[in-house]
Amino acid sequence: MQTLAIALGALVLYLVAYHTYGKFLARRIFKLDPEARVPSVAMADGNDYVPTRKGVIFGHHFTSIAGTGPIVGPALAVIWGWVPALLWVLFGSILIGAVHDFGSLVVSIRNRGQTVGDIAGRVLSTRTRILFLSILALALTIVLAIFGLVIAAVFKLFPAAIIPCLIQIPIALLIGLYLHRRGVNLVLPSIISLGLMYLTVFFGNIGILGEANTWLASQSIMWWVVALLVYSYLASVLPVWTLLQPRDFINSLQLISSLGLIVLGLLIAGLAGGAPIGDGPRQSLEVVAPAFRSVPDAPWLFPFLFITIACGAVSGFHCLVSSGTSSKQIRSESDAQFVGYGSMLTEGFLATLVILACVAGIGLGVSEVMVEPATNKVVKTGNVVVGSEAYLNRYGSWSMAGGLPEKIGAFVEGAANFLTTLGLASSFAVAIMGVFVASFAATTLDTACRLQRYVIQELASTFLPHSLRPVPSGKNDERSSNARKPLWKPLVWLTNKHGATLFAIVIAGWLASMPGAPGKPAGTGGLILWPLFGATNQLLAGLAFLVIAFWLWRRSLPVWFIIPPTVVMLILPGIAMAIKVYEFFQNSQFLLAVLGMATIALQLWIILEARAAWPRAKGLVEDLSGSTETLPARE
Repeated sequence: MQTLAIALGALVLYLVAYHTYGKFLARRIFKLDPEARVPSVAMADGNDYVPTRKGVIFGHHFTSIAGTGPIVGPALAVIWGWVPALLWVLFGSILIGAVHDFGSLVVSIRNRGQTVGDIAGRVLSTRTRILFLSILALALTIVLAIFGLVIAAVFKLFPAAIIPCLIQIPIALLIGLYLHRRGVNLVLPSIISLGLMYLTVFFGNIGILGEANTWLASQSIMWWVVALLVYSYLASVLPVWTLLQPRDFINSLQLISSLGLIVLGLLIAGLAGGAPIGDGPRQSLEVVAPAFRSVPDAPWLFPFLFITIACGAVSGFHCLVSSGTSSKQIRSESDAQFVGYGSMLTEGFLATLVILACVAGIGLGVSEVMVEPATNKVVKTGNVVVGSEAYLNRYGSWSMAGGLPEKIGAFVEGAANFLTTLGLASSFAVAIMGVFVASFAATTLDTACRLQRYVIQELASTFLPHSLRPVPSGKNDERSSNARKPLWKPLVWLTNKHGATLFAIVIAGWLASMPGAPGKPAGTGGLILWPLFGATNQLLAGLAFLVIAFWLWRRSLPVWFIIPPTVVMLILPGIAMAIKVYEFFQNSQFLLAVLGMATIALQLWIILEARAAWPRAKGLVEDLSGSTETLPARE
């Protein structure tokens, strides 16, 4: 009953937080105005700025921010025990993560849908804008390079997930065209798309679909990286309503329905026990992990817990989604709480379920694994282990639990155990969870490509003369950015959506294709920069908090609620990055050490800029010529 109580308690806590703290922020701090003219309406262009109904934009936003982060991070962090991981997810998501996402969304809505990096140039300083955008570009380059490799790895782990993920693309195109032209109710298309996806999961290993999955899974990692980057290019340059929005929406239906199945299975397992193993009795559902644990080869709990669990508690990447794509599609300010604050709480609940799957679900029975001495690979023995033995078998050491297959595998096996209590076959349950993981990763990849396109365009326009800069405008504005420009100039070319997107995917593809060392296969080099991403991502959250704080301070609005999370998200990742830089030097990883030091230097520079500007900023509203804000109505 302890597992069930934790799940239900977390759900109630999130509902209460949404209707209390979330509503307080919406009404008293950000003063959302349903009558305000938002960027999606004021600058509607049918491509990036598209007014979108609340349910669709929630689906896009939730699937984009989630990715594999709320799965991989918590699935590894439970090695320190379940209590630290759970507390950070619950209170981090409510008091820090949801505030970060919600604040980034609102500030961007009132600044023409620009990214927080672009807005930093007005609320802090011009230098800060360039520094901030540079950090964003670095972080997104790593995401694009790595997530292609991650999705390819997931497809190889769970071949039955390939066709269900690919089938979402034509379904999304059809639904996007249908909804855009007719504006019909979403109920029927939702039911049809959800049914088609689950049918492809069910028949994924049968007949021609099984053969197709097998063939696709046999392709090389780089084959998949190229294919996924080509898809990302198309998703980035096409109007959001044709592919990005509908794919994320139908993806969210599949993901939320899977969450519902996990909760239902957890409920039955908590009351009646897990599915029997063979002819044995039903297994009792219990938390089989220790509350707190010290692991000799693991990093320190403090500060690395707060870096290991990013998505699910707070993640800097989310400010890019909030201020990059979602702010351009919100059709009413009143939707911002549901999309920004609500999506983060939903992700926090997902992370809670991941923790429970890894500390209780696997206790219902998993295949025993061991490390082969000759190859140092983790292999299954064919035996089934249950209870605390199952937990220790997966989390015996940091090196054993730290690989991508091990982290994802612990969640998939634990969650599949919940599903089997519903009478689903084990293979079908594992396939559903495989699609669950792969779908999250894919939606993050295509959104990240579009975000990188925005960042590159904003950076390129910074160094252009004013006469050559594109002018954000609506489709009926005579100053449209489609006016003739000398495209033979590289910086002008990079302000074009096609040029910026091509630049983004070429750089990401080159990074992903690098061999890690002589004799290593292509793709292993792309993983070199991954140790930097955790701390860089969390530092980005701290910098986004700085932008939100300055925006509030300049309007003489309360900042007491945002100062503590700002300090936390600047100090903890900074300490973690400093420790990592020291380790990089010890291990002769000089490239990582230099990049880590550069990141710390950029962060300190921005903090010094903020420190100098803070005393004179209160009540001094920045130039509003680049915003959609109507200040007198809010003051």
